[in-house]
Amino acid sequence: MFDYRIISIGALSAHPLWNESPGLRTAHATTTLIRSGDRNILVDPSLPTAALAARLHERSGLRVEQITDVFLTCFRPAHRRALPDLTGAAWWISEVERESIGVHLIGQFERDEDPAMHETLKQDIALLKRCKSAPDQLAEHVDLFPLPGYSPGTCGLLLPLTGSTVLIAGDAIPTVEHLEQGKIFPGAYDVNQATESFKEAVEIADVIIPGHDNITPNRTRQMF
Repeated sequence: MFDYRIISIGALSAHPLWNESPGLRTAHATTTLIRSGDRNILVDPSLPTAALAARLHERSGLRVEQITDVFLTCFRPAHRRALPDLTGAAWWISEVERESIGVHLIGQFERDEDPAMHETLKQDIALLKRCKSAPDQLAEHVDLFPLPGYSPGTCGLLLPLTGSTVLIAGDAIPTVEHLEQGKIFPGAYDVNQATESFKEAVEIADVIIPGHDNITPNRTRQMF
C-alpha cells in the first residue's frame, strides 16, 4: 500500500507576495501523511497536538499513536509544534540540518545569558538530539531530496509515482505564488543555495506540496 494526503494546509504569518504586514496570523507548515507499507509517516507536524490529532483522524482515520515516523523538512518551530507529543514515532531530519542547527543552538546557548531563553534552547537541543539523520530512502517510494538554502539543511521528500513525481518541498517553495513567480522565501540562510534548490525542485516535480500552502500541479517546469 502506498498513498499520500494533506492533513493540514499551512499558512504564513504574513504573505510577502500579498503585500501583507508582518504578524497577521500564526504561521504553520503544511502537514502531509505518507503511508508506505506498514509505515505511517507524518511530515512537518505543525499544528498543536490536539488540533493535529483531530485533523489526522478527519483526513485519514488514523490516531496520533499510529504514526510510525515523523520527518521534518527543517527544524524551524513552525514545522514541529506537535513533535514533543509524537513520542511513539521515530523522528527524522536531514543530516545537514541536524548538524548545522545543533552547532547553532549550542553556540547560542553558550552566549545567551537570559534564563528564559536558556530553557527554550535546552528544550530545542533535547528535541534535536532525539531526531535521527534520515537515510536517503525513508521508505519505499519516499526518497530524500535535499533543498538547502532557506535553512542550512532544508530537505524535501520525493515520491516517484507511476506517471508523475510528487515533491514535498518544505520552505524551498513556501507557497503557490512563490512557485508561479519564481521567488524564494525572504530571509533565506543562503540565497544562492535557496535559488538553486528552487530551480531543482521546479525541474524535477510534476506536483509540488509547498511548505505553507496546498498541493499544486507544477505548471512552471519550463521557466528555468
